[in-house]
Amino acid sequence: MNESTIGRLFQINASEGGVPKTAVPEAIVTPLGLDGDRQKNTRFHGGPQRALCLYSLERIQALQGEGHPIYPGAIGENLTVSGLPWDAVVPGSRWRIGADVLLEITSYTVPCHQIQAAFLEAQVVRVSEKHHPGWSRVYARVLRGGPIRPGDPMAAEGHHEISEGGP
Repeated sequence: MNESTIGRLFQINASEGGVPKTAVPEAIVTPLGLDGDRQKNTRFHGGPQRALCLYSLERIQALQGEGHPIYPGAIGENLTVSGLPWDAVVPGSRWRIGADVLLEITSYTVPCHQIQAAFLEAQVVRVSEKHHPGWSRVYARVLRGGPIRPGDPMAAEGHHEISEGGP
């Protein structure tokens, strides 16, 4: 790609509902998320404004370093991404995955009790934006869908383009 390529899609995660979500080799992104992925509680998960949940591999690794038993997919993210400056993955930012897919981050997620097993002493607050800014998962809406595979490049899109120095 070009110099705006700053990360990669590390893993795609799906389930029939609930967590953990498990790795899949490829997926089709639709306006309602990953084809074949389900959510148990659609009051709080899913829908066009929360079509996909994203999280950072580097944040997962840092949490593992703190002793948490978290791993990719354990806290319900659909897309585990690597190499992105996670502090730049904020509501309003847009991200291109591969040649086709375009996402817009809509909000930070609120951790729920369903992800307790991924944390020491069930401390889900560790990924709360309110209590630990910069450590939350994010929700995204799909501006343009298409196929994705692990290893696909990711880049900031449009006026939210970022440099090595930050947003």
